[in-house]
Amino acid sequence: MNRLTPYAAFFMRLAVGFVFFEHGLAKFHNGVPAVAGFLHGIGFPFASFWAVILIAVETVGALCVVAGFYTRFWAACMAVEMLVAILAVQLPRHGNFELEGLLFAGALTLVALGDGPLSVAVKLKHGT
Repeated sequence: MNRLTPYAAFFMRLAVGFVFFEHGLAKFHNGVPAVAGFLHGIGFPFASFWAVILIAVETVGALCVVAGFYTRFWAACMAVEMLVAILAVQLPRHGNFELEGLLFAGALTLVALGDGPLSVAVKLKHGT
């Protein structure tokens, strides 16, 4: 292990968090009905409910990941989302899933690494 290894979580949080946030912001601006319409179109039951969950994970969750606050929880949500995106959207349409695969791997990495030393959570734990 070298001196930079403890900071791997920070760089992964930034990469995964900002990509999710960009996509979440687009969903937020399109609105719940548009996202629910897409989900309904691919056969998801309770599409409006899941649309709200997707938007929350990709906006609130992404910002929490970037900050390093409840990283493992939000990264687990993101990993599940990407697995569903691969299995329910990309594979049935014979689409490319490079982005979803990378985000899935990045989210799993964050589940394993946690917040890392450069995070809001560490600051809160130490009271500084």
